[in-house]
Amino acid sequence: MATTENLSLQQSQVLDPADADSRPRESRTTKLCVLVGSGILQLPIWGFGMSYGVFQEYYSNNWTFAGDRSITGVIGTTANGVMYLSMPFLFALFTRRWAHRRRLAALCGTAMACASFLLSSYSRTITHLLATQGVTSALGCALIYSTTTLSLGEWYSTSGSNRAIAYGIVLSCKNIVGTACPFLIRALIDAYGYQRTVQAWAAIVGGTSLLGILMTPTHPSTASVHRTRARKIPWHFLRHRSIYFYSSAIIFQSSGYGIPQTYLGSYAKDIALLSGASGTLLLAVFNTPGIVSSIFFGWLSDNQRFRLNTQTVAAIPPIASAIATLLFWGLTTPGNIGLLVVFSITFGFFSGGYSATWGGMLKQMERESAERNEAIDSGMLYGLLNGVRGIGYASGGFASVGLLKAGVVPASSRFGYGTVYGPLILFTALSSVLGGWVVLWRWDLRRLLLSVTQIAEIYQAVDTRLVSLTED
Repeated sequence: MATTENLSLQQSQVLDPADADSRPRESRTTKLCVLVGSGILQLPIWGFGMSYGVFQEYYSNNWTFAGDRSITGVIGTTANGVMYLSMPFLFALFTRRWAHRRRLAALCGTAMACASFLLSSYSRTITHLLATQGVTSALGCALIYSTTTLSLGEWYSTSGSNRAIAYGIVLSCKNIVGTACPFLIRALIDAYGYQRTVQAWAAIVGGTSLLGILMTPTHPSTASVHRTRARKIPWHFLRHRSIYFYSSAIIFQSSGYGIPQTYLGSYAKDIALLSGASGTLLLAVFNTPGIVSSIFFGWLSDNQRFRLNTQTVAAIPPIASAIATLLFWGLTTPGNIGLLVVFSITFGFFSGGYSATWGGMLKQMERESAERNEAIDSGMLYGLLNGVRGIGYASGGFASVGLLKAGVVPASSRFGYGTVYGPLILFTALSSVLGGWVVLWRWDLRRLLLSVTQIAEIYQAVDTRLVSLTED
């Protein structure tokens, strides 16, 4: 993901020569503070969403709210969806004209997120819980993320700034948060109860956000840009088919990505008959591989030694995630934590590294614009791709509620396929496969139909094998 952020957060600004010459020389100390501050901010921004599975398990086992119990499965994916859906607008808003208001917006976002989590600790209805934890807190975190991430990109936008390394470090901090937070939330709930835990989380969000925001100032080159005539955002890329091709793939991949994060803990306890601590461990194991995979797939998208086209690199993570889902999650048996751990590692590695392939997507779209002599704003384009991802998160979350009520798949009850989670498992695998369809970019129709036929034959063979195992 280092390459993704590297490319995506470039402002692609067509700066005037005078504007470029006026850039002060950034000190290493300031850059280091910005980098550390951005790393700290990963905790309040992503901590709740990446550890929501712990809350989901608590809600399932300690129901005290008025309303439909199944709606709790939507809160985590809704929070991620709201964050990502708001990013195109926030990135466009704070890229230039309101750049001088970034710190104020981040502080407002902090206040909104803290107030939302605090109010959610007093929720008595599921609607109020969804509104506070799934919507308003996510909007606050999105304000923090968009403003500070734009500033980070500007501080490391000059040549020789090791921008790729900077974003690799920040992404590693995000995945460290995803690894540690489930244990933190679990320990707080066990020691102090749910209400005190949510209140403590509101305090953590406030304290770490204030510290990170103060360490991440707006770059001087854009702090005064509001005084000049604002340039229009170029929308020429909407005429190219690549934006629609990649956007649809991102929607499919993200619609299945959030499901294991939400339901893996409850599946481990209800179906695999494991302890609550095992569910927390699985969630942490799920997030840990992203520390490595985001850097690896970013390198794979940008390396000069083993050149792979953009479509191939973008297809590897979702297709591998689908295989992991079918082989490891779907074939899990009660008491078998081994397969669930393998699934968490493999799915977490490949799905966690998917967004790192966006760097190659952005490069291709930038080349298309350059060939047509068209301007392009990479920062805005990155925000748009995040918005598309939000559509996938939200749709996957709402689909999961219906899938849990759909009944069991005709398969052996010894395996995950034959449980109430069977439709969720198949949906996760199918959406991942569709997320990898970018590899078909240059395939002709005949080759595509042949591949679909082969996939159908493989599915039929797997289904026959499961039936035979059931009869045995």
